[in-house]
Amino acid sequence: MPHSTLTPVFTGLRFGLHALLIGLAGFAVVRAFVVFSPVAAWTLIVGVAFVAVYLAGAWAARSGRTAGSSGRSFALIWVAALTLLWAVLMWLSPEGAYLVFPLFFLYLHVLPGSGGVAAIVVTTAFSILALGLHLGFSVGGVIGPLVGAGVALLIGLAYRALRREAEERERLLAELIHTRQQLAETEREQGALAERARLAREIHDTVAQGLSSIQMLLRAAERDTPEPGAGYLKLARETAAESLSDTRQIIRELTPARLDDGLAAALRRLGQEQSDRASLPVEVIAEDLDLPMGIQTALLRIAQGALSNAIRHANATRIAIELAREDDAVSLVIRDDGPGFDVSSAVADSHDADSFGLSAMRERVEQLDGALTITSAPGDGTTVTARLPLPTRRGAAS
Repeated sequence: MPHSTLTPVFTGLRFGLHALLIGLAGFAVVRAFVVFSPVAAWTLIVGVAFVAVYLAGAWAARSGRTAGSSGRSFALIWVAALTLLWAVLMWLSPEGAYLVFPLFFLYLHVLPGSGGVAAIVVTTAFSILALGLHLGFSVGGVIGPLVGAGVALLIGLAYRALRREAEERERLLAELIHTRQQLAETEREQGALAERARLAREIHDTVAQGLSSIQMLLRAAERDTPEPGAGYLKLARETAAESLSDTRQIIRELTPARLDDGLAAALRRLGQEQSDRASLPVEVIAEDLDLPMGIQTALLRIAQGALSNAIRHANATRIAIELAREDDAVSLVIRDDGPGFDVSSAVADSHDADSFGLSAMRERVEQLDGALTITSAPGDGTTVTARLPLPTRRGAAS
């Protein structure tokens, strides 16, 4: 699983299980030699084989060689081989019964669903039987394996729950990072567009206006000036005209290409394009307004987002776009006759891509001190209204 703050915990549990299993296997082998068991040599062989098979399977799982359906078959064969070797080891030495405890965790981890629980029940019964045959049946010989099985089940289930929570946490963190990246990209785009629009306005209001005035003054002076001075004035006027043309070209390059003919024309083109693409009638009612480039850009982006949402998700049969001036503000309305949706739940679901689009539109409007209103209900269609205040006459020039 991806690295997280819980990764050291899972790593510690995994290595602790490895150490416990190897240590208990070694204890069973050493105990057989200490008590001079007649099958000590066989106990050593089976114990070494058990540890070798376990380490081989753990290495294969760690290196990713057990992925897919073939990996599932390998895991089942691995667990079956370990269980068989453990049964032989326990039959040779009663100390092998201790190995059933780490095996419980392995069953819960490898065997899906109730398979792990069934394996624990079977091996617990076998442990009780083998201990009884080795040492005689007693209350401790029965209670011990049962308690161990219960504890293993509880710890195993807690481990699974913790792992699921960690995976969900990683998923949510990845979504959060992705959303933040999208928001940062949107903010950078908005900032770049706003700065370009500001530069276009400043160039238009200063350099372009100045060059235009110089050109008119030179034209007037040219008429009243005799040769050869008139020739120099004509050359200066033509130079100012070329500079004005270059300046206007710079202004056009700084503004969105769609807005070359104004916002109303851009909205009509947008509606026609979307109508042709989706075979859905899009009616556009837009006044030709003299608006600052920043407001035009914001309203065009809002219209693009709202229209895209309506076409992709609203299942509408008709969409209408209206642009109008209201005293000291301008309003843009995108209305569809689709089935509608619950606005409050959509906005609350921050992981939904469409909700992110709505949030981006709202933030774009709020940056211009405006307001975005979304009116919708199941069965009543959807209306998105963006209302932006108009600046003073000086700031409105573009």
